Amino acid sequence: MRVPYDELKSEFKRVLLNRGFEEDTAETAASIIADNSRDGVYSHGLNRFPSIVQAIDEGSIKPNVRPEKRNGIGALEQWDGQLGFGPINATIAMERAVELAREFGIGCVALSNTNHWLRGGTYGLKAANAGCIGICMTNTFPNMPPWGGTEKRIGNNPLIISIPKKNGEHVLLDMAQSLFSYGKLQTYSLAGEKLPFDGGYDTAGILTNDPDAILNGGEILPAGFWKGSGLSIAIDMVVSALSIGRSTFDMRMDKRDEGISQVFIAINPIAYAGENYADAYIKNMSEYIKTSTKMDGGTDILYPGERTAKEREKNLKEGIPVNEKIWETVKRL
Repeated sequence: MRVPYDELKSEFKRVLLNRGFEEDTAETAASIIADNSRDGVYSHGLNRFPSIVQAIDEGSIKPNVRPEKRNGIGALEQWDGQLGFGPINATIAMERAVELAREFGIGCVALSNTNHWLRGGTYGLKAANAGCIGICMTNTFPNMPPWGGTEKRIGNNPLIISIPKKNGEHVLLDMAQSLFSYGKLQTYSLAGEKLPFDGGYDTAGILTNDPDAILNGGEILPAGFWKGSGLSIAIDMVVSALSIGRSTFDMRMDKRDEGISQVFIAINPIAYAGENYADAYIKNMSEYIKTSTKMDGGTDILYPGERTAKEREKNLKEGIPVNEKIWETVKRL
C-alpha cells in the first residue's frame, strides 16, 4: 500500500496539533517525520510515530519547549534541549551551527538533555542544503554489548557526515554503530524478511540473520565488530563532554532515549575554496568507485546517500509505502 506524501504529513500534523504542538512546530515535526518515510527510512518515519505519540502522552517529550543556550565561546556553543521534541531541538541546533559556520568558517553546537532525533541524516542534509559540510553525533541508552562482551553496555551512537552537491543529491553517510539499527531490524521484521547478513545474536548467543530472534531477547552486533564498538565509545565521550550532558553510563538504567547528548558541526569552506570546492572531488570519487567489478549477485555500487536520493524520487512519484496496520493506527490517534 502506498500513500501520497501530503496525506502522510497531514496525518502526522493533525495528531501533533491534537497533542499540544503549536502550528509551526507541528509543521516542522510532521515534515521531518514524513520526509524520513519519503526517503525510505520507514523505521524513523511512520513506523516510529505511534511510539512518539506514546512518549508525548507519557510526558517524556515536551511538545513546545525550545532549547536554550547555556554557554559559548567563539564557534562553540552548549545548549540545553529541556526535553523538547528531539527533531525540533536538533533542527534548531544545526541551524545555529550553520550560522556560526558562516561567521567563523566552522560552527559546533553541543546539545544536552534532548530526545531521540529520529533520522540523524535529516540534520546532515540541513547543513548540506546550506552549502556546508555537516557532522552530527548522538549517544543513546545502552542497547548493544561492547565487543567481547555479552551484556548491553554501549549505545549504537549514530554518526552522520554530509557533503553538499550542487544538484541537491548530497553525499550523506548516516550510520549507527550497530550493523543494523533497531529501526532497520523492525523494518525487516514487519516485512517478514531475513536480514541480508547476520546482524546479531539470538538468545543462545548464535549469530543470526533473523530480525525477530535479535529483537526478542537477542543482542545486536557492532558494525565492524571491535571498530564499531570503539567508535560508539568515542562518540559517547565526545557528545557528553562537549554538551556537559548525560553519557551512556548515566543512562544505564533507562529503557529509551531520553535526556541524551548530541553534537552538530557545520563546516563552511566556501570563503577560501569557492562555491565549487567539493564538486570535482565528489564527481571523481563517485564515478571512480563505480568502475570496480561488482561481486557476483552484488547490489549496485553507490556513494553514501545515492540510494536515499533514488528512493526519494520514486516515493514522491508513486507514493510512500506504508505498513497498513501502523497506518490505520495513526489514523485512529
